[in-house]
Amino acid sequence: MKPMSEHRTGLAYGFAAYGIWGLFPLYWPLLEPADAVEILAHRMVWSLAVVGLVLLVLRRWSWLRPLLRQPRRIGLIALGATLISANWGLYIWSVNSGHVVEAALGYFINPLVSIAFGVLLLRERLRPAQWAAVGIGAVAVLVLTIGYGELPWIALSLALSFALYGLVKKHVGLDGLESLAAETSLQFLPALGFLFFLGSRGESTFTTEGTGHAVLLISAGAVTALPLVCFGGAAVRLPLSTIGLLQYLTPLTQFVLGVAVFHEEMPPERWAGFSLVWLALSLLTWDALRTAHRTRGDLRRAGAAAAEKAAAEAAAAAEAAARTGTGPGGADRPRTDLPLAGPVTETEAAATARAEGPGTAGS
Repeated sequence: MKPMSEHRTGLAYGFAAYGIWGLFPLYWPLLEPADAVEILAHRMVWSLAVVGLVLLVLRRWSWLRPLLRQPRRIGLIALGATLISANWGLYIWSVNSGHVVEAALGYFINPLVSIAFGVLLLRERLRPAQWAAVGIGAVAVLVLTIGYGELPWIALSLALSFALYGLVKKHVGLDGLESLAAETSLQFLPALGFLFFLGSRGESTFTTEGTGHAVLLISAGAVTALPLVCFGGAAVRLPLSTIGLLQYLTPLTQFVLGVAVFHEEMPPERWAGFSLVWLALSLLTWDALRTAHRTRGDLRRAGAAAAEKAAAEAAAAAEAAARTGTGPGGADRPRTDLPLAGPVTETEAAATARAEGPGTAGS
């Protein structure tokens, strides 16, 4: 496939992945009257079934055996599964409880929280623009706290849990589908046990709300796995800078849905807070693109310098070989400074024999 075609395909995958994630607020209310915990349990159970089938079709199981021999990584996966369970559950609850805009805010500020974690936990050094973005983000949270009349705990909890989850995944070293399979395999039994418990008490909606409702609950697995498959297709075709820009499509779509579809209130204080968040993200994006451009320029210049140096060294080596007679045009070429051989006369032969002395001629 040609590079431009690869890029277009990657963009299609990227828009599909982040677009599906952005449309989640339209899906979760369809699963009511199931509450957030029951929906979460179904999501865990059916996600494992779907992602397991996908990996089986793709024959991507080589990662499993080495993983089973590494207890530390399994422990990290268990921690990651706990964090993403909390994130999923809180997000489902916030959407179905009328807090779509605040949930979108959580994913807007997530990059800023991840940067803060990088400084505090990984001792990463920030560029001035990154410091400015984090500072503006902190002011935005303060303004939104005033606007909401309380700390925007839903947004902060979603951002913190997802940033911590990303930090854990960084040390696990599994791709999206493999990571989801490993995490949901640990979630599966507790989730299935909870669903059986609800059924035994007559509180499960899976069998009491009709076939359509049951199908919607089952589809939670496909809804979870599909954007991950699309994201994988985008990640191998697009540069990280493009992926970084596309990620804002998800919270932006959620924000628009919250305001335009669910008609959540947006007083001036909230608009001011969101505007500050968007300013911080714009600054962060500009800095990332500028840094990526500089890095590519440095790599091109380094490559050109290396090529020039190699060419100069090759030319010098060829010239030295020619001077010493060890290369093309040296001792390997025919000698032109010798007389051509011709018939040897008797006089010449006798002269040669006298010059060489006894024992050389006629031996």
